[in-house]
Amino acid sequence: MPSSPDAGVRGRPLRALPLQLTLRQIVSADFSADFPIGVDEFVSQRSHYITRAGFLALKSELDWLWKTERPRVTEAVATAAALGDRSENADYIYGKKRLREIDRRIRFLTKRIDELTVVDAGPRKDADRVYFGAWIELEDEQGDSVRYRLVGPDEFDAKAGRISVDSPVGQALMGRSLGDEVRVRRPKGETTYTILSIDYTTESDTESDAESNAEPPGSPDATRS
Repeated sequence: MPSSPDAGVRGRPLRALPLQLTLRQIVSADFSADFPIGVDEFVSQRSHYITRAGFLALKSELDWLWKTERPRVTEAVATAAALGDRSENADYIYGKKRLREIDRRIRFLTKRIDELTVVDAGPRKDADRVYFGAWIELEDEQGDSVRYRLVGPDEFDAKAGRISVDSPVGQALMGRSLGDEVRVRRPKGETTYTILSIDYTTESDTESDAESNAEPPGSPDATRS
């Protein structure tokens, strides 16, 4: 059984993070003062950035795995083991496999949380340029419009309109201005988007925060009506 995730984080020195921030600081980073010079530096460090809602979701998952899911599965494995021959006991075999998956995920999340810098998106001095956390409305060459938010790689969800700054679209948009045409190379071919709007309001963050505070999928509480 792995050691407590919190103990694992505190038990070793934190490595240097971008902007000289410590692990658990929640920062309101205003990148407008650093752009355009800061664009390349930001992209090179992209894997370490996450929104507040994304960070809370990872923390919620880690806490649920450690405090709820692992004890539940451990108890189920013990019950299955007491029934007899373990080699033909499907519940025991599945439970052990699930425990390995849980422990692997706990180790990953503990390490990942240690590396992340949380960036609070909010009003910008240069609000007509695209920075991390922005909601951007784009129009393609056919006149169809889409709306995306630039987020960290740990929280992207295309169906919810969240795209990673790692993605070709995300990298092409970083540092661009309202009205710019952005050419993006995709598997289907090259596409040109026009930036119609850039929004830093947090109305959508409220929904994300609510989602991050909900029980993770598969938990007993998540299935209650």
